[in-house]
Amino acid sequence: MQGHGQAQPVKPPPSTGLLVFLRVFFVVISVCSFGLLGWTMMLRLALVTRKSLDWGLFVATLAAEILGIVLLGTEGGDEIHTPGGWLGLALLLGSLVVVISYYLSADIRHFHQLSYPTAGYAQHQHGPAPVYGYPQQQSPYNSATGPHTPVPPSTPIPQTGTPTPTPPPQPQRPAPARIDQVRAELDELSDYLRKHEDGR
Repeated sequence: MQGHGQAQPVKPPPSTGLLVFLRVFFVVISVCSFGLLGWTMMLRLALVTRKSLDWGLFVATLAAEILGIVLLGTEGGDEIHTPGGWLGLALLLGSLVVVISYYLSADIRHFHQLSYPTAGYAQHQHGPAPVYGYPQQQSPYNSATGPHTPVPPSTPIPQTGTPTPTPPPQPQRPAPARIDQVRAELDELSDYLRKHEDGR
């Protein structure tokens, strides 16, 4: 018999300072190269997240930048005269804006999930946090089975003696909200202070 084996130790995410430095570094080199090095951000993101979507976007970014360079290379001089040249410039600068925004959002989201891996799971398991002072209703849904209905017992339970009538349940009033309680305590404190000042 073999067990599941030992769980792999979770590698802690890098420090926040290092992450901010890397994000700024890759954005700066991409902007300073006018989009020619925008693929470096996507390469780093694909290596970090290891998602097929990010690898595909890396290839698409690299292809768009190569196409932009080729279109700009068709211009003979220092100025852009043809629509192809303008299209190449727009392709480089447009892909730069899109890649920067996607890179920053995906990188921040990835490391946030590494820092807090169980936050979403615990919220899903236990439901929303209870609101102070108000009773919570039980959900008729179970996370594993969906809606559940109570199953009646298969054999009736014999009753002894005469059943005693039970009074109907009292409707529960919600407890006063925390703000009302604090307000009442502040009123009492201000009354006490007024009386104390009048006694002087």
